Amino acid sequence: MRDSSCCVPDCQARPYAPAGTRSVCKDHFLNFLTWRRRRGPQMFHKYAAMTMGERDTIAAEWQKTLHLDVAPAATPKN
Repeated sequence: MRDSSCCVPDCQARPYAPAGTRSVCKDHFLNFLTWRRRRGPQMFHKYAAMTMGERDTIAAEWQKTLHLDVAPAATPKN
C-alpha cells in the first residue's frame, strides 16, 4: 500500500485501505465494502480467501460501477 493517492480516477484523497493490490481513500473504501455486501454474504466472505489477482478483478469491477461526481459540460448545439 504505497500509493500516494486513491486509485479511483480524479480522487486525490490520501490512501486509507487496500482494494486488491491498490489503495483507496476512506470514502471509497466504505463504498467498496457496501458494494461487496450488496452482492451477498457469500461474496463478502469469499473476498477474504481470494488471491491478490482475483481481488484486483473484483476491485476493477467495482470501479466500473462508480459514477463521476462532476458531469461533463454540455456542448451547445446550434
